[in-house]
Amino acid sequence: MTTYAERQQEAELRTEIVRVGRLLWERGFVAASDGNLSIRLGQDRLLATPSGFSKGFLSPSDVVLCNLEGQAVYSSYQNRKKLKPSSEILLHLEVYRQRPDVHAVVHAHPPLAIAFTIAGVSLAECVLPEVVVNLGEVATTAYATPSTAAGPQVIRQLIRDHDALILDRHGTVTVGKTLFEAYMKLEKVEHLAQVTLAARQLGQVGLLPQEEIRKLVEMRRQKLGLPPDYTGPGCVNCGACGRETGDTVPSNADVLDEDLVRRVAEMVAREVQKQLS
Repeated sequence: MTTYAERQQEAELRTEIVRVGRLLWERGFVAASDGNLSIRLGQDRLLATPSGFSKGFLSPSDVVLCNLEGQAVYSSYQNRKKLKPSSEILLHLEVYRQRPDVHAVVHAHPPLAIAFTIAGVSLAECVLPEVVVNLGEVATTAYATPSTAAGPQVIRQLIRDHDALILDRHGTVTVGKTLFEAYMKLEKVEHLAQVTLAARQLGQVGLLPQEEIRKLVEMRRQKLGLPPDYTGPGCVNCGACGRETGDTVPSNADVLDEDLVRRVAEMVAREVQKQLS
């Protein structure tokens, strides 16, 4: 038997999922029924988006209450009993298992971030100061067939010390203490992709100086209350975080021929412009 306060909390979180789902759809971070959202509800339950629904047109009663095994359970707020959580619920459950501090997960399909994985170009380099402070390294996972047990496997190690991951050819996973916080981290990842693409079109991507990276890592440590020996999850090229170069290089982060990168970037830019026009 749930209390009034618990029912009120569930109602508020359902509304929040609808609000953030609409934002995902309006910003073009998901298409059709892509993407999924979840929020912790107490110690042993989650609220998650339903399978097969556009995130731009949800109602609070569409959101599915489920247990920590990903199975739908009864809720008085649901008016359709046959709804089931997203097929990517396993991905969310793995995040919650590895990160007790996380209360919300956003899985989206931002076009440019995905395009970078297809082109084999990593976004893990330290380029924008606000990304280093607020996200740390934006690592790319190995490829995993969507909606299978491979998905949790490829994020298992990385999610422990990353708040934002890019899934090879499949989108992003961002986490936070609230759903909106996780959503804002998604915006930051796609913004990083946009800036990096523009820099490549203009010439080349210049990394932050090593001393500046050290300062930013320290700012991140203080902001998150991390231990004094925190050095960050690593760095692809310069090792300024205190790790050996290549410690956490994503599986698809090989350096490609610059002419090929330029041509891919131009193709992506044309496609994005078509969508915006």
